[in-house]
Amino acid sequence: MERNNLYPIFLKTKNLQILIVGGGFVAEEKLTFLLKSSPDANVTMVSPMFREGTKTLAKNGNVKFINKKYKKSFLKGMHIVVATTDIPKVNEKVYKHCRKRSILVNVADNPPFCDFYMGGIVTKGNVKVAISTNGKSPTTAKRLRQFFEEVIPENIDDLVKNLNEFRKTIKGDFEQKVETLNEFTKGLIEKK
Repeated sequence: MERNNLYPIFLKTKNLQILIVGGGFVAEEKLTFLLKSSPDANVTMVSPMFREGTKTLAKNGNVKFINKKYKKSFLKGMHIVVATTDIPKVNEKVYKHCRKRSILVNVADNPPFCDFYMGGIVTKGNVKVAISTNGKSPTTAKRLRQFFEEVIPENIDDLVKNLNEFRKTIKGDFEQKVETLNEFTKGLIEKK
């Protein structure tokens, strides 16, 4: 059985500069999911044209538009790049330029040209779950996202806050605290 060797991380996009190359439907989709999860993300979009929906969406975020064709000079100061154009040559050029500059890059729908994938995300208060199918099936990731949105209770934040308060009251060293928290939370996963 093939393994998923991807390493999941949660990025503070407020501290990063993100470039989306393209202005079509895929670019709008990537921006939608990015702003839904990280409304404070710093995003620059470069394309000769942008969808009206993208412009409307961008009004609620920190999004800058550059109405031009892609040039490698737009990579200056960027940390993450997502290429979404419908011209494979342009996407491949973006990928090669990013690799030369050690910038993380994702070419939409082209796994060999991706340093990372943008997975399914479920957010309930302070709890965030990211789902990856190793780039194999976005539909499966979507279904799993829907499942977790249903099963994670809306009041999960109360549990997080209460456990945090409880953790502060526990005496002992790190190992003892972990043991106490494990015992205290065991009931959360036991089958009823």
